[in-house]
Amino acid sequence: MFNCVRGRKSSREKILDAAAELVGSIGSGRLTLEAVAERAGLSKGGLLYNFPNKEALLQGMIQRMIEEVSAEKEALRGHVPAGRNLEARLCTTALLKMRAGKMKDVANGMLAASSENPALLEPVRQVIQKNLEDMKATADDLDACLIAWLAVEGLNSFEMHDLSPFSEDDREQIASSITRLLERGIAQ
Repeated sequence: MFNCVRGRKSSREKILDAAAELVGSIGSGRLTLEAVAERAGLSKGGLLYNFPNKEALLQGMIQRMIEEVSAEKEALRGHVPAGRNLEARLCTTALLKMRAGKMKDVANGMLAASSENPALLEPVRQVIQKNLEDMKATADDLDACLIAWLAVEGLNSFEMHDLSPFSEDDREQIASSITRLLERGIAQ
């Protein structure tokens, strides 16, 4: 996914990491290319070589988030048992696993960037639409899939905005309930 030479991060990866850290601490509105270059330990010219402007950097952050969620979903595919609502279980499990740390910073940056330029979210819209189409095409219980997906997105939205009233135990209970819903379906 990212260019690494013998375990070292590429300049592009360092820049994206630095940008995510900065967005998490100061927000995307105050994010500058100079600050990102400094945090990444690169010259501004090195940053501009990879990302010619702030919008390109924000697009890169969004694309990396999409790729990381997709990679997590595919990694889970080999570990999640086959059965009811497989695509929905993979999607919701990946989204729940990716909520912490750098992903939260990137998601917050994505939200802030969208207020500056809503068009930046077009790749995210496409992924969301594809997830919906995949669920519709493969669901054993579409109602359960949609409710579970919405529950995960709602939980992640609470957490992204630091509004969640749920403890870690509550969160685990919700995640277990989502899994049960997808495995058993909605009682008729």
